[in-house]
Amino acid sequence: MGHVGQETRAPDAKHDRNGPASTSSHSPTERRGSAFLNFFSSFLGSKNPLAQAANPHKHTVWLFDNTAYQPVSEANQPPSGSWQAEIIACIFETEGRKDAGKWVAAIADHIGLDGELGGDKETRERLESRVQPFLDQVSPSRILTLETRINGAAHSHHIGPSDRNGIISQVIDLGAIGVYDGTIESPHIHGFPSPAAKAETRFAAPEGWMIISDIDDTIKRTMTMEPTGILRTTFAEEPVPIPGMPEFYRHVQYELNPAWFYLSASPYNLYPFLHAFLHEHYALGTLILRDYSWMDIGGLIKSFTEKTQEYKVDRMEKIHRWFPLRQVLCIGDSTQTDPEAYAEMYKRYPGWIHAIAIRKVTDVSNMEEKNEPERFEKAFKDIPDDAWIVFEDPKELYDFVDGLGMEDQDL
Repeated sequence: MGHVGQETRAPDAKHDRNGPASTSSHSPTERRGSAFLNFFSSFLGSKNPLAQAANPHKHTVWLFDNTAYQPVSEANQPPSGSWQAEIIACIFETEGRKDAGKWVAAIADHIGLDGELGGDKETRERLESRVQPFLDQVSPSRILTLETRINGAAHSHHIGPSDRNGIISQVIDLGAIGVYDGTIESPHIHGFPSPAAKAETRFAAPEGWMIISDIDDTIKRTMTMEPTGILRTTFAEEPVPIPGMPEFYRHVQYELNPAWFYLSASPYNLYPFLHAFLHEHYALGTLILRDYSWMDIGGLIKSFTEKTQEYKVDRMEKIHRWFPLRQVLCIGDSTQTDPEAYAEMYKRYPGWIHAIAIRKVTDVSNMEEKNEPERFEKAFKDIPDDAWIVFEDPKELYDFVDGLGMEDQDL
């Protein structure tokens, strides 16, 4: 996930998790001392001599889905056949989990649900389950063992240590000569039986189509321009797809058979929530989220709204390094800086991004200026008119994508 726009959560007494009494033999003072040591040693990076293995009895691990690629030389020479993948894992402490009650009450108050929660068990439970990952203490300086099985051959990879945000981000060599485009394998973290510690690796060849799609207000209703809307749709409501977009993405899958990347400014704590949403409504792919946590509600809003162009350009740079020969269709919306971010990458790497589609969001207030034609004309200056489209109804995009498919056949 990189390290743009982070807000570090240092383990201290103020942020200790005051949950039920732990069965650990260590005193609270000893646990705080250990947390401090792990946090500060995490700044030593991959050579951290104090890093320790994560413990299934003391830690929770999330393993993110990823896309394997074949490295291409700077001269864009054919790859050797070996595969690599960036492994993302998040590690949390399970001891002393902080009670979500006060945060649930604060969010409910912000969105006007406080008085209703007493009689709405389902909404309260939904709020608690989505808030809890923000409150669990991250676990720096931890090491994991990733187990893979490629073409029937088992391999183990030591990954880590986790950084100060409890995140491991590490490229591993999968070898796997003879694995082909579209293959799906299922790596897992050794010793952690939870489904969250299992993932899918999709193998994508150097050439072909690729979709880089935003999530919030592009394919999922989030109401990004309204702070209360963000809180309500993120924590209190069941996620709702943008009408027509699931059907359109199925059409894209059929026409282009692309590799899928979902690039969102949402914080990484929302991975289980967003992954489940994508699994239900859209083609699965790699979900890239911001390694930006928060200690208050204002911090969450900032994750969705601050420096989103810089963040997305940085992540697209990484995707370009993995797949410089792919043809890219970027899909976003007008609430934040998707037009500007996609246009920046279009101009930086001529021939990489072939098309850009921007959803003009009209079902959220205060969008008049962001939806002005002049805004899009400025963003897409010097980009051919037939390479970008602003749409309100996904039906407007079918011919646009069909044209890309025909273009592919002509190559």
